[in-house]
Amino acid sequence: MKIAVRYYSKGGNTKKLAEAIGEAVGEKAQTTDVKLKEDVDILFLGSSVYAAGIDKSVKEFIKGIDVKVGKVVNFSTAAILKSTYKQVSKLLLEKGIAIDEREFACRGSFAMMHKGKPDAEDCKAAADFAKKMIS
Repeated sequence: MKIAVRYYSKGGNTKKLAEAIGEAVGEKAQTTDVKLKEDVDILFLGSSVYAAGIDKSVKEFIKGIDVKVGKVVNFSTAAILKSTYKQVSKLLLEKGIAIDEREFACRGSFAMMHKGKPDAEDCKAAADFAKKMIS
């Protein structure tokens, strides 16, 4: 099974989850600046909520996918909204790429909110989630 992990992170919150997921599935987590170069069975795609939306880097990454992706598994951090699932799902479905209905989402620290999040427990939970997704 071919797996890839891509993420976008401004403050480092989503990067923490991406690295935990990458380690759990045996793939290096890379930013959305790194295009997919080959077909993948599962793409773990991480993003965050910024001003109630996902960053344009994630939108451009999705638009630029030109290889076969079996399915995308969304993971995200957010201070206020629950997750990025709805926004990411809409973009993927427009491209004809399947997204798993299961996702991993947790709080991310922003200003004075959710200090220290995601923490070690969140990263472990993300890793455990990823392992279940590939088993």
